[in-house]
Amino acid sequence: MPLDPQIRQLLTMLNAMGTQGLSSTTPQQARRWFRTFTVDLRPPETIVPVAAAEDVELPGPAGSLPARRYRPEAAGPMPTIVFFHGGGFVIGDIDTHDNQCRTLCRDVGAVVLSVGYRLAPETPWPGAVEDCLAATRWAGEHVGELGGDPAAIAVAGDSAGGNLAAVVAQRVRDEGGPRLAAQLLIYPGVDMEEDEARYPSYAANGEGFFLTADDMRWFADQYAGPAADRRDPTLSPLHGTLAGLPPAVITTAEYDPLRDQGTTYADALRGAGVPVVHLDFPGLIHGYFDMSRLSPACAEAVGATCEALRERLAAA
Repeated sequence: MPLDPQIRQLLTMLNAMGTQGLSSTTPQQARRWFRTFTVDLRPPETIVPVAAAEDVELPGPAGSLPARRYRPEAAGPMPTIVFFHGGGFVIGDIDTHDNQCRTLCRDVGAVVLSVGYRLAPETPWPGAVEDCLAATRWAGEHVGELGGDPAAIAVAGDSAGGNLAAVVAQRVRDEGGPRLAAQLLIYPGVDMEEDEARYPSYAANGEGFFLTADDMRWFADQYAGPAADRRDPTLSPLHGTLAGLPPAVITTAEYDPLRDQGTTYADALRGAGVPVVHLDFPGLIHGYFDMSRLSPACAEAVGATCEALRERLAAA
């Protein structure tokens, strides 16, 4: 399918501004640019309304973790979603993903706990994994003050956050819970081994579509470093044991370099007996989940993503 016309306009603007490609910048510069694009330039009228949004602190393995708790306009027990933001493990925070969490809160009808895990390169792997694991365990222990339904806890994340959600789902299965009802993996990166033969989208969509192949290599090097085993399941959950994982909702986008990784993980989970809903959105790019205000096609994809998770949690 052709690239969505509104997305094409966005990419033309970004190319004209010279903002494509984070790998030539420093982590600090990349963080400033990403915050400008996602927070500073966000029109106030596009902020998704929820009943309440409250900044909190969670206990982490190296001190307190910043987090934000969102509550929907609903009463009674409801699901809890523990959300890990994207940004290649290097950029992003609870502010850059505020509207994404608001959307999940409103459209899924769930309490969302957004976690500000430590970033690389200051804190390399496995620091982010341990932070997200600690936050998920805390949510399980405090579900009564969150959504209130212990049978409807999910982990979720976009891009690098999808990687972390997949890793946490494997860890809590093996290490005493909490028991998860679902995992939402939005255009996740699940394999840090560079293999263009296995993932053709890496080459086909690796330039000119917002997230570049060079960006992904740069993010991986900042996070994992040169000595890490890139097949370690806490880096590349595709190489972990998949049987017994919670049902998954996985989304991919046609013009995303990570498209084939998400598809491969969906197929691998199915092969291991895990129920999977895989939504592949034609004409869209990496990052669609925060582009509803720019593109009706993105808004439709976000709606379908939230509906799939809502149905999964309702079944739980």
